[in-house]
Amino acid sequence: MTQPVTLGGRPTMPPPGAPSEELLIARFRGHARRLFWSALVLIAVFGATAYFFDNLPAPFENWMLLSAAGAIVLLLVVVPYIVWFSRSTTVTTRRVIVNHGVGSRSRREMSHARGYTIGVRRGLAQRMWGAGTITLSNGVDAPLRLANVPNVTLVHETLADQIEVSQILAHRDAQSSHEGAGDS
Repeated sequence: MTQPVTLGGRPTMPPPGAPSEELLIARFRGHARRLFWSALVLIAVFGATAYFFDNLPAPFENWMLLSAAGAIVLLLVVVPYIVWFSRSTTVTTRRVIVNHGVGSRSRREMSHARGYTIGVRRGLAQRMWGAGTITLSNGVDAPLRLANVPNVTLVHETLADQIEVSQILAHRDAQSSHEGAGDS
């Protein structure tokens, strides 16, 4: 049996019955616009610290100013960045994997072969930034929610394509196994 010619740069399909290798399609984090306020706080803290250093009223000292600035930066800049950085989504040719957590990692997966519905919700701010929230639901497990996905339309199209390809491969493999069983 010959391989079909690929259109649109899609990878070639494996021969019937052969396992397809899992390839990375995309890895992304939530949109970084959530860090806007953290960046603004960082700039304001550095500006205020530079202005007030050696200009403090009598009962205050420079070490107090530096300690307060460090605490504000830690709570309002570093912690939000670590939380944002600890959440990632990976799309492969077989599944969608969502990882999150700082101390203890949590991982959820949803297989393309089982099929699922894709829901996209975009608020006003998300539309301005090209982001959105994708909800994947297969009807059995709890829905998988991907919040603030950058380039949401591209990710939506990619997921829909992967479901279609996985369903075609699963159907083709099921047909070839039934034909092989009927020949013996």
